[in-house]
This record gives sequence, C-alpha cells and structure tokens, in this order.
Amino acid sequence: MADATVAEEEYLQTIFWLHEAGLPMTGANVARAMQLSAPTVHEMVGRLVRDGYITRAADKSISFTDEGLEQAQQVVRRHRLIERFLTDVLKVPWDDVHEEAERLEHAMSPNLEARMLAAIGDAKTCPHGHPIEPGTRIEGVPLGDCEPGAKVTILRFENEAEDLLHLFKAEGLEPGYEGVVKTVDDEHVTFELDGREGTLTRSVAETVSVLADPSPPPRIALPEQLVLGKERYGR
Repeated sequence: MADATVAEEEYLQTIFWLHEAGLPMTGANVARAMQLSAPTVHEMVGRLVRDGYITRAADKSISFTDEGLEQAQQVVRRHRLIERFLTDVLKVPWDDVHEEAERLEHAMSPNLEARMLAAIGDAKTCPHGHPIEPGTRIEGVPLGDCEPGAKVTILRFENEAEDLLHLFKAEGLEPGYEGVVKTVDDEHVTFELDGREGTLTRSVAETVSVLADPSPPPRIALPEQLVLGKERYGR
C-alpha cells in the first residue's frame, strides 16, 4: 500500500480523534469537525475506502482497517510529539505550536522521531493534554458541565484551534492546573485555577476536559460544538 497523502493524513487524524473521543465516526461528523462541505468529505472518504484505510458500512458509519488505524496513530503520535518538542525543548509557547506541528508532521523521518522522543524525556501528553501514545486517553468531563464548587483538574483542550488556545492561555487555563468552579449560568463559567480567576463562555468551556469532584456524567462535546475557531478545525 502506498503511503497516505498529506490530505489523507489530515482526514485520518480527524477520524482518529472521533474514535479516540468515543464520538460517532461518520462523514457528517468529519465534515463538522473539519469545517468542510459534505460533498468534499464524501469524495475523500471514498478515496480512503479505495486506498484501504477505512471501511464504510450501510449505515454510513466509518471504521478503520488495521492499516488505516496504524497510519492514523502514527500521524497523531508525530503531531503530538512535535508539539511537546517545540514547547519543552525549543521553548515555543504552547498556544503557538499546533499549526507548526501541522506543517511538520507529514515529513518527519523515523530517525528524527526517535531523537525527539529522547529529547522530551518522560512527557506523556502534548502541551494541550492529548496522549502522545494513542490509546492512553484519560476520560474526562466538560468544564461547562461542572457545578459551582466542584474541584477540577484540567486534562486537555478538545479543540486545538489556535485562537482558542490563545484564549485559554489568556484566561489562565493549562493542562494539569487545579482549582475550583466558581459560578455557572446559561452563558458563562467562571473558575479559579492555580490561584487565578478566569471566565469562558459555556460553549467554549464544554470543549475543556477536566477531572471533577463532584463529577457530572462523562460526555464529549459534539463536533459542531467544537468548531469555534476562525479557521477550519485542525487536529
């Protein structure tokens, strides 16, 4: 089988994120997540089926083939590894690394990947909280679902659009930070994390996965709720 094209790798990343998050793997959800038209996604899904990366059932649900899952995991691992390397080793701010990783991930050799792994030490996640080694994701709940007074630990940002990453940083959120939810209403969530207060709209807070005590039921925001960036939703 020929190597996946850059465009195919972009789609495989998005489909893998749906798979990882436990969301329905459908062309409609891929279109919502990537902010692309249904006909454009339909055409690429057909290519991915033709090239042996996915299968499509009668109900239009998508499944990875063994080759497709391996290819998707490789590109996701490279992307998250590059983000961690850029942040920890090159000291690029963590809210500026996502698009850089998007550009670099498609051309990295196995030798460079091994050197980057050695350089980041025992880091287990990208700077936005996603596991570098796929399959080790910790289940979280949306910050927007938590009740006032809940103690929370930030796990990850489900939407990595860079304008949102800039917002999260400005409001004092970072994976690993601990704190408490202060107020919740229909429009906003306020919180104190690492000794600093911040505010997010309820819809944006739904894209921040946390561990919470007390905890609401586990839930992942649907892709249409995640499309909040000015640009297309990149994974």
